[in-house]
Amino acid sequence: MQLYDLELSGNCYKVRLFLSLIGQPYELIPVDFLGGAHKKPPLSDMNPFCEIPILTDGALTLRDSQAILIYLARQYGGEAWLPTEAASMAQVMEWVMMAENEIARGPNDARLHDKFGYELDHGLAVDKAKRVLSLLEAQLEGKEWLALDRPTIADIACFPYVALGHEGRIPVGDHPNVAAWINRIKSLPRFVTMPEL
Repeated sequence: MQLYDLELSGNCYKVRLFLSLIGQPYELIPVDFLGGAHKKPPLSDMNPFCEIPILTDGALTLRDSQAILIYLARQYGGEAWLPTEAASMAQVMEWVMMAENEIARGPNDARLHDKFGYELDHGLAVDKAKRVLSLLEAQLEGKEWLALDRPTIADIACFPYVALGHEGRIPVGDHPNVAAWINRIKSLPRFVTMPEL
């Protein structure tokens, strides 16, 4: 198994984190992102969207961090991380989709603007991030995890860009449930970190 990776990417990090949590060995292949390696063959052939992470497992090649988490959970993580029972799976997937949408366009976009200089509407990203934090705060009221009574890929998918929010001027601040959830994830066995986390 190989993971084509950028150390500072939250999407790459969530895959590295999950691989560590499930104890799955893999080969890490750093990508020269600034040099545009992701936009040239062979990586552009592996992912025509020219994005990372990319995961290969035997003959299988996958793009998109959420899709990779789903694959790893079902293939190697088992029922604990992504159950097959319909209602439980749907509850997990609600939050995986939030990571792909609201979190990506809120905390992630704010970080891309501030840390990497992307030309994005920072004010709009901040507004979306504030809504994300409010939704997470309400969801975590009286609960330890986002979807079920245990950590799932819902938590892993949502965690990085929320925890890195300070890099886009979106600190967790007055959201104690979110802060406690972040600390619970950091306390999981085999947790690994990334820069600025």
